[in-house]
Amino acid sequence: MNEATGVLSGVRVVECSLLSPSGVGQHLADLGADVIKVEAPGEGDYVRRVSWPVIDGISLEHWHWNRGKRSIAIDLRTIDGVEIFLDLVRNADAVVEGMRHGALDRRGLTWDRLRATNPSVVLCRMSGYGNSGPYRDIPSHGLAFDSIAGIAPPATTADGFPSIPRHNSIGMHAGALYAAFALVSAVLHARATGHGRVFEVAQADAAIAWNWLHIEGAVAYERPDDEVTGSTGDGVRRAIGFDDFADAVRYQYYETADGHVLFMASERKFWRNFCAAVGRLDLFDANPGREVADHALGNTSLRAALVEIFRTRTTQQWMAFGEEIDVPIAPVYNASSLRADPHVQHRTEWFASSTHGADLMRTPIKFLDTELPSPVKAPTVGQHTDEV
Repeated sequence: MNEATGVLSGVRVVECSLLSPSGVGQHLADLGADVIKVEAPGEGDYVRRVSWPVIDGISLEHWHWNRGKRSIAIDLRTIDGVEIFLDLVRNADAVVEGMRHGALDRRGLTWDRLRATNPSVVLCRMSGYGNSGPYRDIPSHGLAFDSIAGIAPPATTADGFPSIPRHNSIGMHAGALYAAFALVSAVLHARATGHGRVFEVAQADAAIAWNWLHIEGAVAYERPDDEVTGSTGDGVRRAIGFDDFADAVRYQYYETADGHVLFMASERKFWRNFCAAVGRLDLFDANPGREVADHALGNTSLRAALVEIFRTRTTQQWMAFGEEIDVPIAPVYNASSLRADPHVQHRTEWFASSTHGADLMRTPIKFLDTELPSPVKAPTVGQHTDEV
């Protein structure tokens, strides 16, 4: 790490994780915690050889999830290995078990044994389906958490086969954030009381919780029509969230002279600002809409007029327009094109492949009065065994 002191400096975490649960330790290490990754001698965490892209023979997932950590190789199937692990626990604030349910228990490292060794230690258990329930013992991978959460419904190929849709993974990333938040909270409690805590986070639960708007919205729509309506003011029951925006007009994507923008003038004040600034108050007068949450659904003539207007400027010209006139407008990119955006360039910090194995984005957390330390390059298996 560099000379900067992280806000979690002085917090030590012993992590036994495979694949995406390693994200828990990554978030903690990014903020300065000393995260010791316990791996089996030999291959260790096989995340190094799964997924893609592969950089210098190592998966990007390893470079990202295991940055900032130290690795110690211990065979927990042996008595000596268990004793070494308990030695680490004695001086740790927390232990992360990021494997299938009961992995540490099966090696004799039960919660009772851990807290007998260190009464103030926190145990975070993270698994696919959790420590209880009918699916507890079923193996799983990242997409499973999104499929069970209703986030990734089936697509259909041209041949009529069901297929996995394009989507951004939620469960395996949200799970790590929930777990890191709970772990820090439990460590604060332990330092205040002297008593450790044990908790669990299932990645499937995290995906379901992240999808709360659709799930709770579906429950709400089971109630009578006179109790639950759609968008305020129109009384129409629309699909939840952004699932029903194909016919929206004042909240929609529009093509610009060199790309696309998202126009979001659903409040009347923003809509009027826009129309006045482009010299088309006639559009506002004919379609003033409600004060808030008005998308001018299905107004094809208005949409056609906006299509022509937005083609007259570049994306960045529209962004400058939005700032000047006070209208919410956002650029629309893919994972590659976003890097050319001046705001993204200003806000997104990178670690270079020459120092971290791959080009990696820093945590989006920014402390305004201090500099966070730079996490070290993700380790090789057992790289720090002698040091630890």
